[in-house]
Amino acid sequence: MLFLWVSDCRGILVSQDNLKKYQFLEHTADAKFQAFGRSLEEAFVNAVYATVSLMWDREKIGRKIQQPVKVQGRDLEQLLVNFLEEILYLLDSQMFLLHSAEKIKIRREAERYVLEGHFLGDDYGKYYQPYGDVKAITYNEMEIHANDLFMVQVVVDV
Repeated sequence: MLFLWVSDCRGILVSQDNLKKYQFLEHTADAKFQAFGRSLEEAFVNAVYATVSLMWDREKIGRKIQQPVKVQGRDLEQLLVNFLEEILYLLDSQMFLLHSAEKIKIRREAERYVLEGHFLGDDYGKYYQPYGDVKAITYNEMEIHANDLFMVQVVVDV
């Protein structure tokens, strides 16, 4: 379900052409963030970057391997959870560390949403040192809002 976002956007636009990617919010036990975008796809990608920032510095990861990504969800919240969980799955199953998410497209198909694109990154190895762990993506306090800008809010179990 997509809601209208009517709150004040001050602090999100750093300049006319520069949008803050994400910001972390206080949470008692887990990590909570809001990710922003001029499109829903950009907000989802920035949520990926916020999630990854809890585990490693993505700017230090090579762009050697391309991993296709295709996830589905009955609604946008489930689509976002499935998209973010793909990072954890690729880390656990293929030792893949993400650098970037590219060519991300979201479309509505019948009774579901579909997201397709690809991740660029590299194999976990002696060259990279992760510094944190995200155990799970949660639906707790999840929000997706749209107006002039898009915002997604996510809590992850760390």
